[in-house]
Amino acid sequence: MNARTTRTLAAALSLTAALAISGCSSDSGADADAADAKPELTVSGGYMPEPVNDKMAGAFMVIKNGSKTADKLTGVTSPLSDDLQIHETKDQKMQQVRSMDVPANGELKLERGGSHVMFMGLKNTPKVGEKVTVELRFEKSSPIKVELDVKERTYKADNSTAH
Repeated sequence: MNARTTRTLAAALSLTAALAISGCSSDSGADADAADAKPELTVSGGYMPEPVNDKMAGAFMVIKNGSKTADKLTGVTSPLSDDLQIHETKDQKMQQVRSMDVPANGELKLERGGSHVMFMGLKNTPKVGEKVTVELRFEKSSPIKVELDVKERTYKADNSTAH
């Protein structure tokens, strides 16, 4: 055998071995791969009622998870404030939490009277018709930038459970 034939044969054997190994691992670990897959998150209905002052404001939206992998909302940032908090409401009391679950094949509703994002110490007071940018951060998913529509103070989304 000459050197060229030996190199070609070695390359072919390496490729065959690599394909066999990758084929074996993907077949035997298909269920594990599905469980470790990144969640597929989308955000809709995002808005902020026009703030009364520059001290605080709430933000509301629906985060949908179209995958079999659960995730968690772990943080929110925005140029409008250096202090954004994730709040839940239980027994009519609002409290800050470190994260919120975004269930597999489910959704996290951030709405009036319930869980929401709270802006503390606004840098300015946005007016109706303007947009506020936020970046949502998750445990597993990549960050998602969202533009919130600034709505009238009395605005209630169609999916709101507040009365």
